[in-house]
Amino acid sequence: MDLRAFGDSESRFSGYVEGLVSVIGHADRASPLRDYCVGLMMPCERKSVEPMAAVTAPGRTAAQHQSLLHFVGNAAWSDEKVLAKAREMVLPAIERQGPIEAWIIDDTGFPKKGEHSVGVARQYCGQLGKQDNCQVAVSLSLANHHASLPIAYRLYLPEDWVEDSKRRRKTGVPEDVRFKTKPEIALEQIEAACKAGLPRGVVLMDAGYGCNTDLRAGVSALALCYVAGIMPQTTVWTSGKGPLPPKTWSGRGRHPKLIRRDDEHQPISVKELARGLPKRAWRTIEWREGTTERLSSRFARVRVRVAHRDYNLTHSRPHEWLLIEWPKGEDAPTKYWLSTLPQDITFRSLVDMTKLRWRIERDYQELKQEVGLGHFEGRGWRGFHHHATLCIAAYGFLISERETIPPCGPHSTTLFPQPAVPDGYRPRGSALAA
Repeated sequence: MDLRAFGDSESRFSGYVEGLVSVIGHADRASPLRDYCVGLMMPCERKSVEPMAAVTAPGRTAAQHQSLLHFVGNAAWSDEKVLAKAREMVLPAIERQGPIEAWIIDDTGFPKKGEHSVGVARQYCGQLGKQDNCQVAVSLSLANHHASLPIAYRLYLPEDWVEDSKRRRKTGVPEDVRFKTKPEIALEQIEAACKAGLPRGVVLMDAGYGCNTDLRAGVSALALCYVAGIMPQTTVWTSGKGPLPPKTWSGRGRHPKLIRRDDEHQPISVKELARGLPKRAWRTIEWREGTTERLSSRFARVRVRVAHRDYNLTHSRPHEWLLIEWPKGEDAPTKYWLSTLPQDITFRSLVDMTKLRWRIERDYQELKQEVGLGHFEGRGWRGFHHHATLCIAAYGFLISERETIPPCGPHSTTLFPQPAVPDGYRPRGSALAA
C-alpha cells in the first residue's frame, strides 16, 4: 500500500472514531473505543476481547483485556446513538455513488454451545443451514448498487428466554424486553428508520419475512414499496378472478360485509399458477456481474391479488406483482416474490431491484470474516449488542474507504501497523490454543 494513502487512512480513521466518541458518553471510554475498533480491523485470528487486547497493547495485555472487557460488556453507552453516528458519517460516502435504493431486512445466526449465552436456543441457523443451537439477530440495512450498511441490529429472544427470569437476570436482559417475533422486530426497525427521516428505499425481504402478511401490510401502511419472498403454496387471485361479493342482505340483522368464496371461486397457489403460464410469459434477464460472468435466469411476472384469509375482509386486497424465477434445467420454479412496485416498472428493473437483496448476504459475510461479528465470547445482552455495534461501526469505516481499501480486498485489515504480540501467546478460541 502507498505510504501516503496509509497515513491518510489512519488520519481519517482517527477522525471517524472521534465522531463516535462524541456520542459515547464518558471521556474515559474514548481510548477503549478506539482500541476496540482497531482490534476489529487487525488481522487477528479471532476478534474477541482477549486476542484484541494482545494486539492493541502487547506490553500490558492483562490490563487492556480488563479495559476492553468492561467497555464492551458493562459500560452503559447507547448502541442506538453509536449506530446513528456511524450512519451519519458513512451514508454520504455511499450516496456519492447514487441514492439509497433499498431497505433490506434479514437475520443472521451464530452457532453456540451450551444454553447460557443470551438468546441461545435450538433454532434455524443460516450459517449452518439447519436447526442447531445458536443466537439469531435481526437487522435492517440501507443499500444501493454500490454498497450497503446495517443501521439497526437486535437479538431475537425466544419465548422460553423471555419467560425465564433467572436466565434474564444472569444475562442482563432489560426489563422492558418482551417477546417479539422476527417480523415484529423488523417492522419496529423499519418504523424507527421512517421516524428518523432516513432516505427511503424499497423494502426487500426473503420468504422468512415476506410470508408474514402483517409485516407486508405494515410496510405498505408506512407508504413504502416492498419486494417480498413468498412460499410456493401462497394463494392468489389472478386477473379477472376474485372472491364473491358479500351476501345479499335478507332484511333482517346486520348487513353482510365480508367477501366470500364457493366451490367455483377459489384462489390458486403461485406454484400452480407458474406451471400454467404459457412459454411466451418467460424471459431470460440479466441483473449484475457475477464472479466469472453476468448473472441471468428465467423469469415471469403476473399481476395478482393476495388471497390469504381475505374471507375475513370486506374488500379484496390491491393488485401487485408476482415475480417468479424458474432457471433453465430446474424441474420447477425456485423462487417467488410479491411486489408493490409500480405497475409500469420495467421487467428488467423489477428483477434488478429484487436481486439487490444479495447485498445483505455480502454484508454478513464481510462483517463475520473481516471484523469478527461472530467472535464475541461473552454471554450478556449488553455485550452482545455492544460488540455488534462496534463491528458495524468498523465496517462502516471500511465502506467509506472503499475507493482505496475495498472491504473484501487484501488491505482491509491492514490500516494500522500490527504491534508485536508476546512470544508464545495463544488466545482462547484459537485453533492453536490446544
